[in-house]
This record gives sequence, C-alpha cells and structure tokens, in this order.
Amino acid sequence: MRLTLRQLEVFAAIARCESVSRAAEELSLSQSAASASLAELERAFDVQLFDRAGKRLRLNDLGRTVLGKANEMLDRAQEFEAALHSRDMPGELKVGATLTIGNYLGVAIVGEYLRSHPGSRVALSIENTAEVIARVAAFQLDLGLVEGRCQDPNIETIPWGDDALVVFAAPDHPLARKLVQKRRITPADLASADWILREPGSGTRDTFERAADGVLREVRVKLELSQAEAIKHAVASGMGIGCISRLALRDDFRLGRLVPLKTPFLDMRRNFSILVHRRKYRTAACQRFIELCVSQDGITAKT
Repeated sequence: MRLTLRQLEVFAAIARCESVSRAAEELSLSQSAASASLAELERAFDVQLFDRAGKRLRLNDLGRTVLGKANEMLDRAQEFEAALHSRDMPGELKVGATLTIGNYLGVAIVGEYLRSHPGSRVALSIENTAEVIARVAAFQLDLGLVEGRCQDPNIETIPWGDDALVVFAAPDHPLARKLVQKRRITPADLASADWILREPGSGTRDTFERAADGVLREVRVKLELSQAEAIKHAVASGMGIGCISRLALRDDFRLGRLVPLKTPFLDMRRNFSILVHRRKYRTAACQRFIELCVSQDGITAKT
C-alpha cells in the first residue's frame, strides 16, 4: 500500500483544523512532521487535497470526496485495535449537542451511556443547531443531537424524542396578571409585548419563528441571548417575555420565579433528532449511543 494510517490521521486532522500547526498540536506531532506526512500522501498519488490560502488549508473537491473514507478507515482501525486489547467500546466518541439538549439532557444521556460502557470516552460539545450541523457535515463530530431542522442532504436525521417551547413571563408582568384575572391572552397581546429570544441559527429561534409566522402580526425583539439561563434572568427582571424549552423552565415554574403564558394558538411542538453523516462509518460506539437515545426517547420522560 502507498499510504499509512498516520498519513490518513494527519490528513483528517488538517481537514478538521484547516491548519497544519493546529493539526500537529492535536496529534502531538511537530509541525514539520505533519506537513511532511501530508506531502508524502499527496505525492504518492500525485494529487492535491487542499486549496491553500496563506496558512489556511481548505479541502478541495477531491479532499471532500475522500475525507469520509479516510475517517471510516481510521474508525475501523480503532475498532480493530480495541478488539486486540479485548475492549468492547473503542476510542473516543465525539458528540455535539444544542444548548437545550446539552444543558438539560446531555449529562444524563452521556452518564447513562458511560455506565453501560465504562471503557468508553465521550467528548460532548455544546453549540447552537447551525454549528452542530456544520460540524457533523465536516466530519468533526461523530453524532449531533439537535432540536432544530436539518436540511443538509448529506446528513441523516434520526428522530429520538420530543419537546415543546413555552412562552413565559415574570409573575408581575401585565400578561401574567391577565391570566390571574382569568382573561385570555391573545395574539395581539403577544404582538405588543417586548420579547427576549434566542439568537438566529438556534433551533429554539427557528421553532418560535415558524410558530409565530402568520399568527403574530409582529414580534418586537428587544434582546437576543445565546443562553436559556440568561433569557430567564432577563425575563425575571421585567425586560419582556420569553420563549424557550419547557425543559429549561420546569424548576422556575415550580418555585414561582416565572409563570407560563397560555398560548394555544402557537404550535411550538418539536422533535429532537440525532444527526449522522451519511458517509460516516458507524462504529459500535456510535451505534450503541444512537440506540440508547432512541430506546430512552431522549430520556425526556425522566428529566
């Protein structure tokens, strides 16, 4: 063979990092050794796998075509090595989760997985939906856990649970007092309110905008925040009303810090999904993690 696993490992790392120096650091190699490994691979087949712009390297069409195969070979090599050492679950599983799932379900999911497979390692990163999709598409993550839509044709979407957004306010907000007076909240009430919402690109914002489209004549966004906890604090301080996952609000409702606003005219139900690249080789670790999520229905009933 005219290639080695080390060359494939360096190629895949450079594709992830878009930098020889950062890839070398990730693999504990010198920069010259990583650069030489890539050069040997390209020279052996008389190809170029990256477009070079200064110090930054971006996969070209050929590089993107073969990256999935390279990652598959590396994953299979890890499984083979684990079998030789009589370990059931090989290597590290890289999982990305959206902020809602990561902050309110992620630890429970990973914890249950590690209890079932104590020889495994999981690296969990928490980002918004758009970022998770981009990293799954670039083979930087083995799996993505999202509540937003994914329209990338290269990514398979596996349903695994459900959720719903809730509109909420501080107990002394005029709309909360309206409910106490047993008066209904109308779309006009919401259209005239100030809103504290998640940032564009998040699954929560996407779900809210789809539900509000055609129902609310306008949405006056006063503040955009990337964290559910920050939104809750802003709403509790009286800055406006918010809309986030019911998972993030359960304790606040129970303690009376915040109150739900009944909005039956807004359909904000949504599904959780597992994302996996269609050309990604599913290791035993990947498959068992997927099976855990699906069998537990996202552990939403427990959380």
